[in-house]
Amino acid sequence: MYRHKATELLVAARTERVRHDVGYNSRFGRWDALAGVRTRPQRSFEGLAALYFPPELHPVVTHPLVAGRGEDAVEWLLVRRLHDYLDFTSELESLGVIPVATAISRGRSGLHLPQGMRADAFKIVTDEAWHAQGSYDFAQQLQRVSGVSPGRSHSSPPAFAGRLDIIRDGLADEVRGVEAIVFAVVSETLISGVLSAIPRDERLSKSVRDHVRDHAEDEGRHHVYFRSVLRHLWSALTPKERSAVGPCVPAAIYAFLEPDYARVIEDLRLVGLSERDVEQVVEESWPKERVVREVSEASRSLVRYFCEVGALGDPATRSSFEESGLMVCG
Repeated sequence: MYRHKATELLVAARTERVRHDVGYNSRFGRWDALAGVRTRPQRSFEGLAALYFPPELHPVVTHPLVAGRGEDAVEWLLVRRLHDYLDFTSELESLGVIPVATAISRGRSGLHLPQGMRADAFKIVTDEAWHAQGSYDFAQQLQRVSGVSPGRSHSSPPAFAGRLDIIRDGLADEVRGVEAIVFAVVSETLISGVLSAIPRDERLSKSVRDHVRDHAEDEGRHHVYFRSVLRHLWSALTPKERSAVGPCVPAAIYAFLEPDYARVIEDLRLVGLSERDVEQVVEESWPKERVVREVSEASRSLVRYFCEVGALGDPATRSSFEESGLMVCG
């Protein structure tokens, strides 16, 4: 088994035999002087703030049926949302990014990449392990200070994991594995509302803002790196493979950006809402048109990157993007 794992390629071996002329300019030349794992201490949670999490990023707490449960219920839900963000980060790095970056670093991606990209992938593995550890440690401190447990079972990972399984199951055997690279590209090149908004929100504890800011600064370098990975990936795929993979990209974008409804429903039940009220709160907090609009706006730059590599030249891929409500290039 271990010999197999040491030689197994993430993407079909055909791509390894072809050199693709796609340039690469490293952003990791000063990694030792800039990376959070090298330069910044582990953040300690301090609970001295008016809010644990921005209500605008968790709209269920402003719904009248939830607000009517009182300030304690609202605060509890915001603490749980912060816990979920921290857990999402640890799981995303562990399941979605580190395995892909490891495969690249060890020459097992199935792509013919410059040596500099392999070397930088090692740095990304280190960065992401630090982000996962930091989020885990921060969550432990949050629980001690707030008295609120994350309350999630190890058997119920964040929603993106199940969504990725659905994408993988829908792919033909010869292109399975590509979804892992696509999702890594998606998650590393999208700037979520949390990463962009929390560091600037002075209603929150400084420790929360600093923790998220540290992560966001590292992700700037990762963004550029995985944009380059996308160029290498798309040039390596045959037209048939592009036609198989391209229509799945919008689902990967939604897997990352769409709310984790199951966890929200669980929390709303725990604050005492009836099943009917839970359903109403979720539907009215995230109507379909709002979700589509927010996903489309957040993914605008990423969709442009897929346009730049020619992905939307495939009719089925373009149709999938349009049907998903994502903005497409002319």
